[in-house]
This record gives sequence, structure tokens and C-alpha cells, in this order.
Amino acid sequence: MDLSRRHLFSRRKSNVVRPPWSKSEAEFIDACTRCGACVDACETQVLIKGDGGFPELNFQRAECSFCQACVTSCAEPAFRPLSEAPWRLIAQFADNCLARQGIVCQSCKDACDERAIRFPPLLGATALPVLDAERCSGCGACVAPCPASAIKLVEPDPA
Repeated sequence: MDLSRRHLFSRRKSNVVRPPWSKSEAEFIDACTRCGACVDACETQVLIKGDGGFPELNFQRAECSFCQACVTSCAEPAFRPLSEAPWRLIAQFADNCLARQGIVCQSCKDACDERAIRFPPLLGATALPVLDAERCSGCGACVAPCPASAIKLVEPDPA
């Protein structure tokens, strides 16, 4: 039985979001000792111990405030410099979005402090969410309020 960290990496969930400023998945897994210091330091408690004890974000609990506590509490070389962007994540709306089903809902827009989500009016139809990727910080504030669980954070497609 292979209990190495590489084995854990190869079996990880594809939708796992590591803390902001994390190095690449492989580098993060190699450096992380699973001590929990970052989880304990998280001011919004969005950071949890996930599979194998490795920290991951659960946006159903809260949003990330980018307080940097996870980075500053870590004694290991698992994070990139704070001078870099925390990550490239942006919100993505799934087909089960209530607005896409013709039901008026703007809960994601109401939760977005960055004003990255808008609902331009449509004549004779339900307004659909439009994301301004430049404004979206990837904080995840829009995820938990969505009654259809139709929002996830993803890396944008390279242009």
C-alpha cells in the first residue's frame, strides 16, 4: 500500500481549492505537513481539513477574505509570495442556475461585494447572470447563497 503524498495527490478530488497563494498542487502537497495551523488561523473559517488532512476551502461555509493568515501562520514553504495574486479563480454558473431556468433569482449578485455579477435586463425573459471576470476576486461569496448550488470557482480558460 502506497501511503506517500504523491499517491494522495493522484487520488484527490478535482474540485479542491487550496488556500490562496498556494504553490502548485504537487508542491503544496509535498510541503504541507497537515499541521492545521492555516485552518486554525482562518478568520472566516472557510478553510477546512479536507481529504488526507490537507487544507482546502469550503465555500458553502463562508468566503475567503484574503486576510493572509493562512500564509503567515504556515512554517512550511507551501505558499507563493504575498506580492503575487492569491489565485486566478473566478465564478462559473452551471446550467441549473435558477435564472437560466426562467426563475427570478439574483442571490449571487446580492452577495458579491466586488460587483462582478450583474443581471442585465432581457426583454420578455428572465435576466441571466453575467460575470465581469476582471472584477471577480474568486472570494466565493456568491457560492453559499445560491439556492441551486449552481456556482463553482474555476480557473479561467486561457485566452
